[in-house]
Amino acid sequence: MASEASVAALALSVAGTTIGADLVMARALAVLGAAGSGASNLDNLAINGVPVPVSGGPNQTIYIPGGLVVINEQQTSPTSTVVNALHVTVYGVADVVIGSATAGIY
Repeated sequence: MASEASVAALALSVAGTTIGADLVMARALAVLGAAGSGASNLDNLAINGVPVPVSGGPNQTIYIPGGLVVINEQQTSPTSTVVNALHVTVYGVADVVIGSATAGIY
């Protein structure tokens, strides 16, 4: 089972923090009898106008005032995979996910 989600020309403002990207994409894959996998692509990601290098590894965390941004957030279990390309949390204010893909074998 495969799933994919994408957003082009992202322009987001959360509690005074601006986040932009040309492309945000998440992919999740679940295969019977095998470990699930996932990946994210973020092209030209910037936070408050500053370019952010994307490592490609899962759960890359960038701290912002009052919260954090998780890039390529991945959650796996024996039957499913969830990939959030970008997850922005400002504690007590906002919890925003951009580009979420879920794949599962049930």
